[in-house]
Amino acid sequence: MARSTTVRRPAPKAPATEQPQWYVIDAEGKTLGRLATTVARRLIGKHRPNYAPNRLFGDHVVVVNAEKIGVTGKKLNEKLYRRHTGYPGGFKEMPLWKALASHPDRVIEWAVGGMLPKNRIGQRMIRNLKVYAGPKHPHEAQRPEPLGLASTGKTA
Repeated sequence: MARSTTVRRPAPKAPATEQPQWYVIDAEGKTLGRLATTVARRLIGKHRPNYAPNRLFGDHVVVVNAEKIGVTGKKLNEKLYRRHTGYPGGFKEMPLWKALASHPDRVIEWAVGGMLPKNRIGQRMIRNLKVYAGPKHPHEAQRPEPLGLASTGKTA
């Protein structure tokens, strides 16, 4: 009886010289969803040739001017963020306009977090995202490259 053999291929490894890049994105005038997809793609690492879904090959992304993000349509008034406190009757809702007024950085974090994997790797990826409401950030020492929305890494 012939035995079937399975060929096991090793997972792709990051080259020893390749370090995660740092990027800075100015959110002023950008649409929330389009910005979030660009950021999520960079955090996951899909723009790299050695991408593997079970490895952490993503980059660090700094988003500035989060308070100047825009949305289209009626989302500003109709989109709701829902949560539960864990207590009876503890269901809370907050419209997008109120979330942007109080914590604009969290809105971008929630949008990007929803596009990342829902596992331990996704939790580590979201740590590489830094969002700031204003134009200043404390990551100048890492020399982040500016990244526009057009440069998502896709070639088509």
